[in-house]
Amino acid sequence: RCAVSQSRTLSAILVFVLSAANAVAGERTAVRAGHLLDVAQQKVRHDVVLLVEDGRFREIVDSVPNDTGVLDLTEYWVIPGLIDGHTHVLLQGDATAADYDEQILKESNAYRALRASRAMRIALEHGFTTLRDVGNEGAGFADVDLKRAVERGVIPGPRLFVATKALAPTGAYPLSGFDWQLDLPKGVEMCDGPDECRKAVRDQIEHGADWIKVYAERSYYRDPDGNLRGLPNFTSEELAAIVDQAHRTRRRVAAHSITPTGHALALAAGVDSIEHGDVLDDATVMEYVAGPRSKTNPIWEDLRQAAHDSFRRAIAAGVKVVVGTDAGGFPWDEVSQATELRQYVELGMTPWQALRAATVEA
Repeated sequence: RCAVSQSRTLSAILVFVLSAANAVAGERTAVRAGHLLDVAQQKVRHDVVLLVEDGRFREIVDSVPNDTGVLDLTEYWVIPGLIDGHTHVLLQGDATAADYDEQILKESNAYRALRASRAMRIALEHGFTTLRDVGNEGAGFADVDLKRAVERGVIPGPRLFVATKALAPTGAYPLSGFDWQLDLPKGVEMCDGPDECRKAVRDQIEHGADWIKVYAERSYYRDPDGNLRGLPNFTSEELAAIVDQAHRTRRRVAAHSITPTGHALALAAGVDSIEHGDVLDDATVMEYVAGPRSKTNPIWEDLRQAAHDSFRRAIAAGVKVVVGTDAGGFPWDEVSQATELRQYVELGMTPWQALRAATVEA
């Protein structure tokens, strides 16, 4: 309760600590923590000293070293910086197709980057010091620029790992439904055939992609037996080429996959993470978009209910689950990403498991 009630003040203090430590290379700051949640050991430690160096918490020490500045947080609870494994900093909410189209068609990449910098500041103030941003939705390589801006101290924000454009085959991703005579932008990079997809991976890596994102499926429905399914996007040969090229150039692949249709294709190709799907690491965004989207397609309400059941099965089976909120799919300033941890506990995780999903496991 104490940690929640003082979280805003503490977030501002920690942002200050990290910024100050980055100001001069090698500068050190000691933080006196009254209560530390040691997530790795799953225990609470009291009255400890944390050493911050070059913008990172380096170690727990017994006493404050000489010539080291001190920040007194003996009245506070301190936790490790949280990690969100699935975000979209260049989106500001797309619960409906109209929300999405508005941003892609009416906002320049420069304006979207400015809004993204605000979103990143919000994430940092909510305690998230690292984001894996899996797809910038038609913003070129603006996410790479945002990552560099944080690294170079131009703007405050979480550490970023970016997936740039994401990949889908022709006809499998918005924008769609407009006058066929118009040459409209797309939210992803389209590629068809193994060679073209391999080249797209190379292009994204050349421009700074840390991860490669693929859309394994789309258009969800129930089959005649009542099972939730989706339409496959890539052929097995195309997916294999994407994964092979990424792995041979030391990058990993994240696959958007909600139903077994996509899981089977993605896992057979050797992807490194399943986004959504059986792993269900985005329960927050499913709750947010299910209402608006179910008005046009009731399948989204079915998916939300299935997500809760699958999450419980995944926990019981020991599946590695990390926090992935899909922030950007909902407005950054409307729902705190930290709400995800509470939902994990409501769905069966222990509090320590939820904290590990946002730190150690991530």
